[in-house]
Amino acid sequence: MSEENTNKSSFILRPFGPAIAKVTIPIEVVNLLNEYIDKTIEDGEKIKKLDYGHQLAGNVKQEFILEKAVVAQSGWGNFLSQSVSWWIQNSIQKKITNIEILSSWIVRQFQNEYNPVHVHNGHISGVGYLKVPENLGEYEQKNKKVNKNGTLTLIHGAKMFLSDSTFNIIPKVGEFYLFPNYLMHTVYPFKNDNNDERRSISFNAKIDENIFDVYSG
Repeated sequence: MSEENTNKSSFILRPFGPAIAKVTIPIEVVNLLNEYIDKTIEDGEKIKKLDYGHQLAGNVKQEFILEKAVVAQSGWGNFLSQSVSWWIQNSIQKKITNIEILSSWIVRQFQNEYNPVHVHNGHISGVGYLKVPENLGEYEQKNKKVNKNGTLTLIHGAKMFLSDSTFNIIPKVGEFYLFPNYLMHTVYPFKNDNNDERRSISFNAKIDENIFDVYSG
């Protein structure tokens, strides 16, 4: 069901149709991004200019675009390029020659907020975590087997015999998931009495058209 790469921190997951990559954001990149975000949200004028909520699906407190200079200087852009290349190479044995990051943005989610089912633009997308509350809350009904509070669910096709249609991901700081742009996904609300933040980072990108378009050849 999965293929591991040599550094023991990246995997190709195939819970249903499309191949999904699970990779690890270097801790120094996580720290640099968090430092930038913490500083930016204190600047009222700047955060207003960077607001990206009108372009996104989330019902959350704040979503804002990452400046191109930050994408480059933090090492985030390099991490994405390397991860995408590894993912495509190990999924379909093709080497991409181009990756164009269309946008990358931050989602600041607090209790009772959520992201409805949606898809992304471009060819490929992904989401990872920079901050996660220690406690995402419990269900009102205590007998539930799986607590989905604050989790990401990827959706593909319909549930049938020997085939799941959803893949649930518990957010953990530093973990990042890559998936095709068309893959539907949603984020559930959570409960937290301390009003802690669930902070995620996402992106959209394009790669070689002849590789993305499986019908071209």
